[in-house]
Amino acid sequence: MNKWTSLLAALAMGAMATMSTIASAGQLAGVSIINQSTGERLPIWRHQGNNYVAGKPGERYAVEITNKTGGRILSVLSVDGVNVLTGATASPQQSGYVLAGQQPVEVKGWRKNMDEVAAFYFTQLPDSYAARTGRPDNVGVIGVALFREYREPAPVEPWYSRRAESAAPAPAPITSAPPSAEAMGSLAKSKSDMAEKSMDARIGTGHGERIDSSVRNTDFRRASQQPDEIISIQYDTYAHLVARGIIPRSRHQDANPFPGSFVPDPN
Repeated sequence: MNKWTSLLAALAMGAMATMSTIASAGQLAGVSIINQSTGERLPIWRHQGNNYVAGKPGERYAVEITNKTGGRILSVLSVDGVNVLTGATASPQQSGYVLAGQQPVEVKGWRKNMDEVAAFYFTQLPDSYAARTGRPDNVGVIGVALFREYREPAPVEPWYSRRAESAAPAPAPITSAPPSAEAMGSLAKSKSDMAEKSMDARIGTGHGERIDSSVRNTDFRRASQQPDEIISIQYDTYAHLVARGIIPRSRHQDANPFPGSFVPDPN
């Protein structure tokens, strides 16, 4: 009876939260958080439809975005509600990074110029860049708004050129699926979730030392004014995520009071 009770409890806990290293809410891109000291991808916990990662104050990190498509996409990245390229309060309509087909990009900090960024690092809320610039309300969330690139429609052939190809099926139109209600609402929901926590206990992202990171300008025309996909990752300390029930508590093996059958001779 105890054996089956333990098994059922383990299954229930597994259903409560799942772990991965990539947050892939849709089809356009995967997003990972990379510890810059170790090079490891931080575990991302999926809980009640949201992604969570545990951050340790003082540790530098990067946001890796990987294009999963064969064409170019635009990724508008926000950290703590701030656009990482411009420093403005984030909006999906702002500037972002353009990724070629299947290309990954590792964003290591706040863009200072075409050759440098100020490193991202987890820190206490008062030291976060958002709080230091008077915008603490959305501290604790990383968001990526993704856009497909506009493509010119194929030219319509004259009717007389179709006679030899009348049996050929017409090509399917290229369409862009609108973002789901869950994806569009995830960033808004993060604000109310984070507001429930104590201001003193929250962590945010600091404005660290300058590090090399070169980019260049390019043209990009969006296929739609609305994002085709939004991926968000909320973060907090490991202890807080455990306390909130997002990360399952460690299951320690209890000591066995009857491990043997007879009394052995002492050494």
